[in-house]
Amino acid sequence: MDKDQRAAFLNSQSVCAMIEAMGMQADNKQREFKGEAVAYPKEAFDGLQVKYGISHNQATALLMED
Repeated sequence: MDKDQRAAFLNSQSVCAMIEAMGMQADNKQREFKGEAVAYPKEAFDGLQVKYGISHNQATALLMED
């Protein structure tokens, strides 16, 4: 991949992470409304960065590849 393709890939991965986070948040809200414990704690949301390769270090490494 060239630099533009890597940037586009990071963008698409960010969108995927956002979509998953929105679903997780909706599930948490539904469970909260029912008086149940949340299904996804903060750590689950934080883990999406690593799962999709968009953490600072991962993104920087991808963009700096030759």
